[in-house]
Amino acid sequence: MNSKHFLVVLGAFCAMAHAVDTPGNNPNVRAPSLNERLAAARKAIDAKEWSRAMSELNIAAREEPRNADVHNLLGYTYRKRASPDLPKAFEHYNTALKLDPRHKGAHEYIGEAYLMDKKPDEAEKHLVELEKICGNKSCEEYTDLAKSIADYRAKK
Repeated sequence: MNSKHFLVVLGAFCAMAHAVDTPGNNPNVRAPSLNERLAAARKAIDAKEWSRAMSELNIAAREEPRNADVHNLLGYTYRKRASPDLPKAFEHYNTALKLDPRHKGAHEYIGEAYLMDKKPDEAEKHLVELEKICGNKSCEEYTDLAKSIADYRAKK
């Protein structure tokens, strides 16, 4: 085999090796979309499978770091797991609210986190924001947080 022929064969081999190793070449295999990751995370949250939810949400946050829904659900997951991590929950709720100051879910959930942190006055601030965002006191996020605050105050 002459050197020219060898280089052609070597080049073809390298191209095949690269093609096999390159993600996305197999049309039957693709990475889950953000919406699919969020759906899987919500399913895990509903089943209280916090580790699985956290895994999906952390990948989603790496892929879409400016998605308020991802950060809101990460905050929720940190708050609801067996050993709540309120600092991490607050971090993600605050990120969600920076990205979308009118995110009703983040206002409701950060308010509930403030109740866990024994700061009902901070929760009340988010209730006021929800009333402004909703334009009334009857949206689900407002009524849920209002009930949580009332329950908290009744126990004190």
